[in-house]
Amino acid sequence: MTAPRLRDERLEHGITVVDTGFVRPQFDAAYLLVEQGRAAVIDTGTNAAVPRILAALAAQGLAPADVDWVIPTHIHLDHAGGAGLLMRELPAARLLVHPRGARHLVDPSQLMAAVRAVYGEEVVRRDYGELVPVPAERVVVAEDGMVVQLAGRPLRVLDTPGHARHHLCLWDEASRACFTGDTLGVSYREFRNERWHYALPSSSPVQYDPVALHASVARLLALQPAFACITHFGAVAGVEAQAAMVLRQSDAMAALARSLRDAGDFDARLRDGLHEIYLREAQACGVGMGDAEILALIAPDVELNAQGLAIWVGR
Repeated sequence: MTAPRLRDERLEHGITVVDTGFVRPQFDAAYLLVEQGRAAVIDTGTNAAVPRILAALAAQGLAPADVDWVIPTHIHLDHAGGAGLLMRELPAARLLVHPRGARHLVDPSQLMAAVRAVYGEEVVRRDYGELVPVPAERVVVAEDGMVVQLAGRPLRVLDTPGHARHHLCLWDEASRACFTGDTLGVSYREFRNERWHYALPSSSPVQYDPVALHASVARLLALQPAFACITHFGAVAGVEAQAAMVLRQSDAMAALARSLRDAGDFDARLRDGLHEIYLREAQACGVGMGDAEILALIAPDVELNAQGLAIWVGR
């Protein structure tokens, strides 16, 4: 399969999907939202994405001073790793972040230690770099239900635990879109075309909660969104179908982890079971790939999901 080139994708309602280039093309998105010459950046990718976000601004005739908000859906580094570095470039911007995540972006030392524990020093140095602190006076703590304005365009915060306790989603009434981070799982572009659409949940360490995920997804669906802007990757129509697919697999993952809790070979059997769950769902969706190709694309997700499930079942 030929990898697509990095490129931005302009949607309606002033929304641009910015390919951050993290891991591979069309894997990790930041979103640029523009209203009357003012802008917000929703999710930032890693430090390496900052030049791409600035280039996306310039491509629309905007300067760094035209950005009012930087809004990570949560503080995992593929969503917020570049927040501090980006804020250095945006003199007028404020950072809106979940209350559980705010202190970690002001002082990222504990977050960096946790990331190193999960990924190891070599991966952190290669993929993420060191987080840049965000000055506390530029941070706005996002409370559930609060509304911030982008040139008069209201953006509403929804507290959406499940993937992580510090996760928020953003509702944009003007486009009837939800910016959902990882709440609606991941659906790489390789898994979507006019004939098939596959998505899988993300239970990456360390705060996965399948019960909370159900409640958060229900909140999103109650808004009847026209589409969802997911970080991995891009705008997705058919939100209800994706939500059902993700919850169905999340329930199967939780049941699998519970059933193996006391197994001596827990790790190996858990990963084998996740392979079965994901392949069964992908095949039911008619994804036009072989099993080996599917498993190769989701291998990092399987590893992280297994780690997250192990922590959850241990709690």
